[in-house]
Amino acid sequence: MALSGHCMCGAVTWTYSGDIIRNLVCHCADCQRATSSPFTAFLGLRPDDLSWAGDIRHYESSTDTFRGFCPSCGTRLYFRSARWPSEIHVHAATMTDPGDYRPDAQVFMRSRLKWLDRLPSIATHDGFQQQPARRSGA
Repeated sequence: MALSGHCMCGAVTWTYSGDIIRNLVCHCADCQRATSSPFTAFLGLRPDDLSWAGDIRHYESSTDTFRGFCPSCGTRLYFRSARWPSEIHVHAATMTDPGDYRPDAQVFMRSRLKWLDRLPSIATHDGFQQQPARRSGA
């Protein structure tokens, strides 16, 4: 399988050609904090089949566990841990076309935020439901 992706600003790109090991939505508290999001969707990929271009910085979130990010825009790119030495978990939202992502499992459900159950019943909008406030004198 051939995949590609990039950070928000485009300074970091990646390409992959190999089998996908995992397609997970993770609800663990560490992923919530690391991404400032209620969950993280990622692809488990083989590091030897993955190529990166651009400057990547790393944060060691726990012993032998690293989270890669773009230093220009802050996009979280991946999670890598000694617990899974033959995998790198690339964030699905960085895919060139994240709409192609198809998770097949959700994990750490005990940490899943309860308000996610309400999403189907909450009003939806194609943009912000209110215009941004105007600054006085602008």
